[in-house]
Amino acid sequence: MALNYVGTGMFTPFLLIYLHSVRGFGLETSGLVSALFAGLGMVVGLAAGPLVDRIGAKPIAALSLVLLALGSAAMPLVHHTWQAFAYIGVAGIGRGLFWPGYSTLLIGVTPASAREGSYAVQRFTSNLGFAVGGLAAGLIVSTTDPSTFTVIFELNALSYLVFLVALAFVAESARAPRAEEAAVPAGGYRRVLRDRAFVGAVVIGGLLAAFGVAQFNSMLPLYATSDVGVSERAIGFIFVANTLAILVLQLPLARLLQGRRRVAALALTGLLWAASWVLALGAGLWLAVAPATALLIGVATVFAVGECLIGVVQGPLVADLAPERLRGRYTALWLTTSQLGFTLGPALGGLLLARSPTLLWLVCAGACLIGSAAALLLEPVLPFEARLAPTVPQA
Repeated sequence: MALNYVGTGMFTPFLLIYLHSVRGFGLETSGLVSALFAGLGMVVGLAAGPLVDRIGAKPIAALSLVLLALGSAAMPLVHHTWQAFAYIGVAGIGRGLFWPGYSTLLIGVTPASAREGSYAVQRFTSNLGFAVGGLAAGLIVSTTDPSTFTVIFELNALSYLVFLVALAFVAESARAPRAEEAAVPAGGYRRVLRDRAFVGAVVIGGLLAAFGVAQFNSMLPLYATSDVGVSERAIGFIFVANTLAILVLQLPLARLLQGRRRVAALALTGLLWAASWVLALGAGLWLAVAPATALLIGVATVFAVGECLIGVVQGPLVADLAPERLRGRYTALWLTTSQLGFTLGPALGGLLLARSPTLLWLVCAGACLIGSAAALLLEPVLPFEARLAPTVPQA
């Protein structure tokens, strides 16, 4: 995952720059190409859930890596808009297949008592890889030399192939015996949607994704530059602080959560993010540029604590709620709900920011507080065995 995310860190931040500044596409067209990548991922992700349940997670993950490699490797060939849409469409289908396949495989190969730790390691490695990839690509690319973008796209494709080779050495857990599967009622997504605990968990996750992570990645940089006066270089420091905090805190926080209430971690995430948005608002209202920049770096650090908490709670909670026969569907619906939040969040944030920065951050803070309250109300609905993060036995 770390090597894979080195490639992702090269590809994702520089796709729009390549399409607009190198190939000369308009901002609207470039944005639509990027939106197709995310949109296809959501649609295909729902279709991938039943496929994972029928044929297994490993074949779906392998197919996704091949498609992602093909789509990335073809990007240097783009000269017309139809080519951009076609090639990114191949990658988008791969993206939609990847997360249900990979996440279900991760759940299957990890003992229940170690899932919080496995998600912590995944987040640690992916954040580290993304940061290294983004830094490396920034040193490689130049808009005056299209061949430099060819380098990062091909390296990204290579990272998927390396992941594919590693995947060959992963043994997928045995599927449930037919008698055990028969004991689990069928019904596909209809049965998943009747699971009140699961629906509550993913709705809370989607709400926090839309008014938390999506706003941090999109509206906070725009607000910092346009309303606070923070420089572009300082924006980089804000995100570096966030990444470093995740790298430092992710594994210790995962250990700290062992044996503790999962809903308390979700509720604390909402509280921390609400406090972050109030502080961000204060930076623009009351402080000069230099202290405001310092405060926003602090906001990024506080926000990272919430990212560490939700990152190791939600996935294992979904895993514990999902019957093995429907695990692919549960995982796909969870990931699609999160992606929907990431997609709608910037649009809602843009509408609010256009009216007032104060309105934006107060609405986001309020939504995060609602998420906190909803997390506490979720606990009575959860099965007793899913309420606490398991304790990993010591060797």
